Amino acid sequence: MIVVYKTEYPQPQFQRKHWQNLNGQWQFAFDDADEGQRKQWYREHDWSEHIEVPFAYQSQLSGISDTTGHAVVWYQRTVTSQAESGETVLLHFGAVDYGADVWLDGQFIGHHQGGHTSFSFDITNQVSDSAEHTLTVRVWDPIHDEEVTRGKQSWTGRSEGIWYTNTTGIWQTVWLEYAPQTYLESVQYFPDISAGTITIKGTIKHFVPGTQVQAVITFKDDPVTETIVTPEIDSFTFTADVFAKKIFRSGYHNDGRLWTPEHPHLFAIRFTTKTPNGEQDVVDSYFGMREVRTESGMVFLNNRPYYQKLVLDQGYWSEGLLTAPSDEAFKKDIKLAKAMGFNGARLHQKVEDPRFLYWADQLGFICWGECASAPVFSARAESALYAEWQEIIARDVNHPAIITWVPLNESWGVRSIHDDRQQQHFSQALYHLIHSLDPTRLVQSNDGWEQTETDICAIHNYSHGESAESPQYAYFKDSLSTWQKLLSQPPGSFDIFAKGFAYAGQPILLTEFGGIGYNKADADAGWGYTGAHSDAEFRNELQRIFTAVASSKSLNGFCYTQLYDTEQEVNGLMTYDRTPKIPVKEIHEILDYFVPSYIESQAREHMLS
Repeated sequence: MIVVYKTEYPQPQFQRKHWQNLNGQWQFAFDDADEGQRKQWYREHDWSEHIEVPFAYQSQLSGISDTTGHAVVWYQRTVTSQAESGETVLLHFGAVDYGADVWLDGQFIGHHQGGHTSFSFDITNQVSDSAEHTLTVRVWDPIHDEEVTRGKQSWTGRSEGIWYTNTTGIWQTVWLEYAPQTYLESVQYFPDISAGTITIKGTIKHFVPGTQVQAVITFKDDPVTETIVTPEIDSFTFTADVFAKKIFRSGYHNDGRLWTPEHPHLFAIRFTTKTPNGEQDVVDSYFGMREVRTESGMVFLNNRPYYQKLVLDQGYWSEGLLTAPSDEAFKKDIKLAKAMGFNGARLHQKVEDPRFLYWADQLGFICWGECASAPVFSARAESALYAEWQEIIARDVNHPAIITWVPLNESWGVRSIHDDRQQQHFSQALYHLIHSLDPTRLVQSNDGWEQTETDICAIHNYSHGESAESPQYAYFKDSLSTWQKLLSQPPGSFDIFAKGFAYAGQPILLTEFGGIGYNKADADAGWGYTGAHSDAEFRNELQRIFTAVASSKSLNGFCYTQLYDTEQEVNGLMTYDRTPKIPVKEIHEILDYFVPSYIESQAREHMLS
């Protein structure tokens, strides 16, 4: 029996009913001699292997499970269009690492570069009703190229230290989507919780004068409002009132309709695009009414100080690598993290699957959206990152769970940023680019140290020693105590801010710490930043480290390293197969011990003297 994985709609934030999943068994071949294009494999080839899409060939679930490096691989399968008469046929790829060339029936369709973002092609003119077509994909993923944005994937060909097994090729869902000739191409939401309104901007593909767009908004299946606009061009903007009309003090009473991790309320919205000739496109979407900003040294969520209890999430699975084995796996990770007492995650060095972001929206789990870094700084690496961030935001901008974007991490790819003005300009350019594309979120410029312009001061510190009696632990605890010491006592050789930049009252968060290495199966295997050899030791280490964090009077939140073991890095709260190392309830009790209440967080020292 053939099992097709990942059958859910791939981008549930913008969903049409008529679509066709192309996951499952594809023909597959390695092309170590890189001769496939010259020999036109997209026209004819003797395919020797098969692969289960959307799993990379290095993973167990691909059916191949080969972790050796192959820089060029090929895919092929047959496709039969299910389009109705006159419909547009869109071919979508969730993500392909790293560069992809696509052919249909031997005809070149297009190219995409960037291993973590989605792309699509209009193949309407290349397909015929009920005819069988041949879809071919060539993937180029250079193993030793340090200018490629690869994140935590090793470029040496070995999984070691903080670097993990490579992912090459298709690793998210491939699908066909059917739409009318004139269709809704995109929308973006801008909530205003003080006014109780949502402003919506949209674009229409193949616009026809006289086209109308109807938007029906509901909340828990109850009607909220309906708006109809008739754009004069291929874009439109309108604002809708989504809160109760009753005035409550200085603003609209939100009637329990805000999105927070504790109460993840969502509005459903259905767009119906109609042309004068009766053609109709229907898209189902949703949005959350939430706002994030900084003020007085604190992060505010919906106009209230919000203490972030984040956990580092690498986004790896033992059997699927970057690809989760199922939709349930996303839900399980979020539910377990919340049960431990965390209210969000920093999605580390990976642009996560939209299905994960969907469940974060639904279950109430704030996210810091990050991207994969390139190991070195160059004009080519710069261009790749600029392009990738535009695609990241275009795809994920409407997820309310994301409250912060993180373009750089620990000066990866910008090793001289401390005093190299060119690299500083690059960091600033990313900061301003992201804000220009998305004015609704915070941007952290270089998570960990050597920050330039930034909305959050994010510090990494693993110097908590091996015991509560060690001088290193005393120094760690003291260095977290006030904002002055957080800034003047960095844990290593890196300054908190790059040369020429200084702290300007931003919220301070400890965004990496902990990392207790504990391999329950083999105490001497793997590594962590500190160690434990039994459940009791692991529990005591957690209490010791979190006690130091609790003593701080200036932290506005934290991100603990990490949620689960990842390959040889065994410093997770869970094993790689997602088994908690100690009872979840005990972890929650440790976090609850020190996390400040709302009133306490307001009283914390957060202003410059």
